[in-house]
Amino acid sequence: MRHTLHFITGTTAVGKTEYALAYAEAHAAEIVSCDAALFYRGMDIGTAKPTAAEQARVPHHLIDLCEVHQPYDIVAYVAAAQRAVAAICARGKSVVITGGSGFYLKSFFAPVVDATPVPAEVRQAVAAIHATAQLEGLLRELQRLNPGGVGNLDTKNPRRVMRALERCLASGKPLLALQTEFAARPLPYADYRRHLILLERDKTALNERIESRVAAMLQNGLVDEVRQLRQQGLEDNPNAAAAIGYRETLAYLRGQLTWPELAPAIIQNTRRLAKKQRTWLRTQIPAADQRITL
Repeated sequence: MRHTLHFITGTTAVGKTEYALAYAEAHAAEIVSCDAALFYRGMDIGTAKPTAAEQARVPHHLIDLCEVHQPYDIVAYVAAAQRAVAAICARGKSVVITGGSGFYLKSFFAPVVDATPVPAEVRQAVAAIHATAQLEGLLRELQRLNPGGVGNLDTKNPRRVMRALERCLASGKPLLALQTEFAARPLPYADYRRHLILLERDKTALNERIESRVAAMLQNGLVDEVRQLRQQGLEDNPNAAAAIGYRETLAYLRGQLTWPELAPAIIQNTRRLAKKQRTWLRTQIPAADQRITL
């Protein structure tokens, strides 16, 4: 029997949580999250994490996986998602995958994890180049190792340039060869059917929801949440600390933003994220089987 993976995605604040809960209940399903901000325990208010009552309605997976100071990456996620999907199907339940973190969503449709092992000393060497010479130094070294070019690498993204340089140094191969090998990897979940639902809202309505959500987060204690998470090591985890709502609140706690500036900053950055997500969803994953305007 071929199982179906039901995907429910869309921009931030579009209403994925509410829709996914109702859909999962109607399809006897359990929910697998692909929202990177939900991995961390204690990041509740600023992520609009499903409440305890909502998680009681439908079992959720890949939420609250680690402490806020502990990095969690795509390699760990891919393995955990595969285990969760297999276990849900073994129980005879359907699988609903929901969230707006593009790279994690893409892991269900295409290979995203490189199999090249990178020793710790290579990572340290690349980090040292970045610390002393920044992106320009990384690119000089990468170009030295790749006289034939770097293919489709986003050379403006320091993190991706670092990963590319690490892979070249660890494997002894040029980036174009590594990209060719990566493209030849088998598709994930090849034995599953996929049904993709894209949720949309009118821009004005979405902006109103963003404003209301930010106001509710601040009223419900976002600043206190971030203050507590800061004591638990939030700033030691760049990925968690950069999440929208958290980075602005950290700036406020450091005295870099005033209270009147805090909400507008979160709203502005959330709108920018929504715009970026719309483009990403249009270009990086297959076309939706259903487009639903809420």
